[in-house]
Amino acid sequence: MARPARPVLNRQRIIDAALAIIDVEGLAALSTRRLARELRVQAPSLYNHFATKEEILDAVGDAIIAQVDLSMFGRDPWPEALRSWARAYRAAFAAHPNIVPFLVQGPGRRPAALRLADAVYGALIDAGWPPGHATRIGATMRFFVAGSALGSFALGFPGDPELYAGQYPHLTDAHRLPEHSRRIDEGAFELGLDALVDGFVALYDKVVTH
Repeated sequence: MARPARPVLNRQRIIDAALAIIDVEGLAALSTRRLARELRVQAPSLYNHFATKEEILDAVGDAIIAQVDLSMFGRDPWPEALRSWARAYRAAFAAHPNIVPFLVQGPGRRPAALRLADAVYGALIDAGWPPGHATRIGATMRFFVAGSALGSFALGFPGDPELYAGQYPHLTDAHRLPEHSRRIDEGAFELGLDALVDGFVALYDKVVTH
């Protein structure tokens, strides 16, 4: 009886396997040798699809960014578009926090990342923002979203009440933060998002309207 045929190696299989390694073990764990072992192929087989490990990383990053909804740009007023996009952007980052440090380096030559940058910048320019302000607003939003996706603020506090007793009088309830981490982290993101966008609206009145 013939053995089942091994699935054909293709770009999508390589991207999916690379992302699985990064999600579980971190960026440093990804190598062509490790990836080939995961796919049960010889490492040179990967080079039929990607010339370098960096190209694989670019493809993985672009696959994540391609999931970010951009439909709000050109449809919604720019403040609401920024809010909706930031939530979608954070969701994509938060699902794969180990690759965020790579993604925030910039779009490079990645098509989906360049489309995202073009959509954000274009919407701000169309709204009347000067180019310099549009660039800085896009950068500020990216810094904010990436930072919020890198880790949990609440889970950074140990759940041991003795750690805080007597030494940190303003942190006597800090041991309870991990129990409410999702609510705290999402609330902090929404609070920061409101503060940023409201600040941009106020600045718009000074820079563009007047």
